[in-house]
Amino acid sequence: MEDGFVRIASLAEVPEGELRCFELEEGRVAVAHVENELFAFGDECTHEGCSLAEGELGEGEETVVCPCHGSEFDLRTGEPLAGPASDPLPVYPIRARDGWVEVRPIPEG
Repeated sequence: MEDGFVRIASLAEVPEGELRCFELEEGRVAVAHVENELFAFGDECTHEGCSLAEGELGEGEETVVCPCHGSEFDLRTGEPLAGPASDPLPVYPIRARDGWVEVRPIPEG
């Protein structure tokens, strides 16, 4: 697309309260759907590379918890909040448009 966003899934493929992983040319991107908001971030935990899409969303917060060693990351900033990971995740611009999920696979910041 001309603005750099790539269509990766239908909105129905990322149900509320769920995590999904999508393979892009640039690498794996995880998508979280939390309280009617979408978040996109690198799927690999910065501690040992485990898939964050296989983890879980934090209790009542906008976080994701790694299934391997429990590192917890802020979905908005990618910053580690707990666990052995000390490096942030890349986060990506994401939007819902006409029933589709689109991500721009260039990290923000």
